[in-house]
Parts: sequence; C-alpha cells; structure tokens
Amino acid sequence: MKLRWAEPVLPRIGSVLVRALAATWRIHVRDPEPIRDDGKTALLVVAWHSRILPLLYHYRGRGIVVLISRHRDGGYLADVAERWGYRAVRGSSKRGGAAGLLGIVRELQSGAIVAVTPDGPQGPAEKVKPGAIAAAQHAGAPIIPLGVTASRAWWVRSWDRFCIPKPFARIEIAYGTPIFIGPGKEAAAVGAATVERAMQQLVNPA
Repeated sequence: MKLRWAEPVLPRIGSVLVRALAATWRIHVRDPEPIRDDGKTALLVVAWHSRILPLLYHYRGRGIVVLISRHRDGGYLADVAERWGYRAVRGSSKRGGAAGLLGIVRELQSGAIVAVTPDGPQGPAEKVKPGAIAAAQHAGAPIIPLGVTASRAWWVRSWDRFCIPKPFARIEIAYGTPIFIGPGKEAAAVGAATVERAMQQLVNPA
C-alpha cells in the first residue's frame, strides 16, 4: 500500500533523525578546507554517492549547490537538503540530464560551490561519469575530490552500499588537490580517470 499522505512529512522526520544521529559523530577534517563560501570562488566538489550523508550534515547551512535526481526519491533528498541550507539543481544522467548540467554550469559561472556525486544516481558505484567532467570544462572551474571514511558504519544493501556512520563514529574528511580539466574529449577522458583515481585514494588510503 502506498502511503501518499505520509510523503510530505518524511523529509522532516528523516532530517530530525539524521540530525540526532549526526550530533554524536566526531568529525575531523584531515586537511585545511578549500571550501570557502564567499560567492566568488567557484568549485566543483565531488564525492562518492555512498558517502554523502556525513557530508550533507557537516556542510549544512553554507548555501552549497547540490545536484539531485528528478526521481521521486531525489525529491525527498532535495527537501532534506533544502531544510539544511543547500540549494538544489534537479537533474541526473537519466532524467533532466541536460537541464541539470546547464544548471551546474550556471551556478559555477556565478561563483558558487557545487557538490555532485559523479557515480550517481544509480551507478555504477565509484565510477566517474561524464557529467561532472563536462560541467567543469564548460565553467572552467577546478574539481575538488572529497573522501569520507567512518570508523564504524552500517552499509545499506543498495547499488552503492550507502554508508550510515554509527553513533559516536569518528568521521574523517579529506580533500584531494584541485584538478583542472582542459578542453576537448581527450582531456575529459584523462580528467575523469584522474578524478576517479584521486577519489579512490581518499576513501582507501594506503
């Protein structure tokens, strides 16, 4: 049975529960944060879809722009993100892809910080798809790889093995060096491989 009447309250319930859980986390940023919400420094921040929960909590209230799927489940996430002070651009590789890409480029050109999951919304997991690379190329903005690890977590049986840190888990956030993508298809392919390698290293440090 579909409880349509419950849909409007789900984001509020979800955000309250996540806030209660996240308040117990011990978040540590390993490197100096390059994210400065001054409205002048455009950055495209990328993180794997499975690791977004602690990031959404940590960076709440900064007006960061996030790309969220037009699927109904994406609608729930958009509502939660907006409650936490994010601005949403709707679109994905399958639904509203062109609109989503155009929205990201416009935000970057205006000096915004934009965060995307380059393997979302349905994978394959931890594989960089072309959208983020194309947006960085068009806007001339650097890509900042972002990695998140948790000392203790639940791993959901989903396509990405979504990570939910357990109460009182230690969360490590680490940044890679900025990656600039030159023009052309060859530069895009090399850039995608470079970004993917950097992101893998951040979540699986040697």
